[in-house]
Amino acid sequence: MGKIIFYEDRNFQGRSYECMNDCPDMSSYLSRCHSCRVESGCFMVYDRPNFMGNQFYMRRGEYSDYTRMGMSDSIRSCRMIPMHRGQFRMRIYERENFGGQMMELMDDCDSIMDRYRMSDCQSCNVMDGHWLMYEQPHFRGRMMYMRPGEYRSFREMGMSNMRFMSMRRITDMCQ
Repeated sequence: MGKIIFYEDRNFQGRSYECMNDCPDMSSYLSRCHSCRVESGCFMVYDRPNFMGNQFYMRRGEYSDYTRMGMSDSIRSCRMIPMHRGQFRMRIYERENFGGQMMELMDDCDSIMDRYRMSDCQSCNVMDGHWLMYEQPHFRGRMMYMRPGEYRSFREMGMSNMRFMSMRRITDMCQ
């Protein structure tokens, strides 16, 4: 079971809110959120309600100031990442609705261009495991959390100006 504590101000100051599961809108608990402590588990945090906007991956540790991480505003929602044991499998597609070239991944891919000669990834099907997709090669830039399911159009998910160029399995022991 995961546990994350959010604080209104930087350096763990101000009012706090403990969370042990998904929270689609933190505004009913805190007016703002600028630091947090992950006591156990792994979480994705978002700068907009309902798991939208910029996403950041948080594992056990202290995060005293989000602006140093590149987050422009405060955290508005969070999602706990469940522990996954077993294989990882994801199919990535060049075009929306599973069109164009398809490649199946079972491990991390630091560049779809170098490995598969794919210049774009616009849809995917996550069969097993939990993944992070990054907009730049070598696991850099903005990211998106992908759990098992079909993702027919990243554009329709609000990621219209992002191209995903690398993918990493979430293999941390999220305990």
